[in-house]
Amino acid sequence: MLRFVVCYDITSDQRRRKVAECLDAYGDRVQASVFELRVDRALFDKCISELSGLIDPSEDNVAIYRLCAACEKERFYLGVGENAERVGEEAVFIV
Repeated sequence: MLRFVVCYDITSDQRRRKVAECLDAYGDRVQASVFELRVDRALFDKCISELSGLIDPSEDNVAIYRLCAACEKERFYLGVGENAERVGEEAVFIV
């Protein structure tokens, strides 16, 4: 699995909503316009393809950062985010 951080600055409310819905299908929202994705290469490519069709490249900005395993272990949080569950660290119950 690959891990990415996706942040965006979308000028249109409608496009911003669609981008958030798209990213929500692939990962978890960690801030208002920041998502963490934990996907394989095929899903990542599909997500990028969908995002490309949703944004206006002349007005919108989407930044995508890959997190390597070493970088992931070195991340830290301040404030209310310190105690939040992280992608891949969720408690899973099977009934």
